[in-house]
Amino acid sequence: MKNIGLMIGSSLLSAILAVFIYRHFEEPVKVIIREETKPIFSSFKEANAENTNTAPSTRTISSSAPTDFISAAESVTPAVVNIKASSSGEYDIWGGYGGSSGSGVIISKDGLVVTNNHVIEDSDELEVSLSDKRKFKAKLIGTDENTDLALLKIDGENLPWLPIGDSDSIRTGEWVLAVGNPFNLESTVTAGIVSAKGRSIDILEGEYKIESFIQTDAAVNPGNSGGALVNTNGELIGINTAIITRSGRYEGYSFAIPINLANKIINDLHDYGVVQRGILGVGIDEITEIKANELGLVAVEGVLISRITPKSGADDAGLKRGDVILSINEVKTSTIPALQEQVARYRPGNKVAVEYFRKGKNYQTEVVLKNKSNTIDLVGAGPDYSLLKNLGFEIRNLTDSETSKMNTKGVMVISVFRGSTIERTNMDPNFVITKINDVAVSSVDEVVNLLKTATGKVMLEGVYEEYNGEYYYAFKVNGD
Repeated sequence: MKNIGLMIGSSLLSAILAVFIYRHFEEPVKVIIREETKPIFSSFKEANAENTNTAPSTRTISSSAPTDFISAAESVTPAVVNIKASSSGEYDIWGGYGGSSGSGVIISKDGLVVTNNHVIEDSDELEVSLSDKRKFKAKLIGTDENTDLALLKIDGENLPWLPIGDSDSIRTGEWVLAVGNPFNLESTVTAGIVSAKGRSIDILEGEYKIESFIQTDAAVNPGNSGGALVNTNGELIGINTAIITRSGRYEGYSFAIPINLANKIINDLHDYGVVQRGILGVGIDEITEIKANELGLVAVEGVLISRITPKSGADDAGLKRGDVILSINEVKTSTIPALQEQVARYRPGNKVAVEYFRKGKNYQTEVVLKNKSNTIDLVGAGPDYSLLKNLGFEIRNLTDSETSKMNTKGVMVISVFRGSTIERTNMDPNFVITKINDVAVSSVDEVVNLLKTATGKVMLEGVYEEYNGEYYYAFKVNGD
């Protein structure tokens, strides 16, 4: 009992002694609730200006400040709409008619609306809903599968619209806003930066596809396709189109069609109902480090010409296989998407200045762009083109060299539209039509005249240059 008391007393004495020593030698801890501080300057001279008789100098180190997105978001949101595309041809799993939903952007006060082609394709009815709850039936003006764009028209009064910006002027690292109007959420605004320009992600189909996307990290989810990518001034610089995802939701990468490209497509659709696509007439490949060394290029840049189409604009201008295109109209074409975007801004008949590299030297030439049929004519204004478009393909006359090489006369199929009558026959581009219902054809005019008078079953006979034998494709016309 005595030992226990002694132990307790020793413990108490030790504790008291420890507290005394700690308070004597250790500074007390201070908890700061609030403290006034002086501004932190961004240069040494400014920091010491209060100790001199001179005024503070201009900042020598730039600093980032929070960006105000409020006014841009408020001005943009009313012009971004929801688009409901309905199809009466198929029933969905709930027993109703099928369809899809996406976003769109009003670009004129009289109701022109731009969106993605994949939002509205294969639809019979289009309904546009504004952020103020107004709803309109929309008319389809035209589509372009090669860029995934579509132009609609609604009739209304006092419609909000977005001004067109300049996508060439945006820079990597610049703040942007992605604005959409998905069906279940109404208007949504997300912010991010421009991650890259001129991106190709291989999502479009066709020989003449154009992918030169603006890549951002602004969140874009399904339902926002066709919406607006804007700068902090509220100017339209892109049409949000795609994301890269494994989950089906946003994972950090979104892609928009640059407005400088989209604006040309939109104007063509508005004026002609079809895109007037100018073509150089070349096959192209990327420049690799090995190829650059072989050719004697000082940098790994430019686009290699791998093929020249006979009698094309490039052929007429003297370009040759093995040349490297460095720029179009003084805009560098370091990659294939950059070249495609620049050329796609022009129509058949337009002239473009081409800088190219050949055997150690740079040269300049001027190329007159042609259309897919290798002429400078505009297409789509007459009934003949409408007939071919309704069936779902484009054709051109064979060149003399093609006729000689294949030892046959006919017309070349240069594109097949998705979801069309021709696509359902499983025909591929580059098919050469030699006969229609056993009647030989050798020109586009002959094909059009035979199709105009055809009824019931139509049989197309022809060949592929790279395959042996004859091929046959059949379809019905006039509802028979």
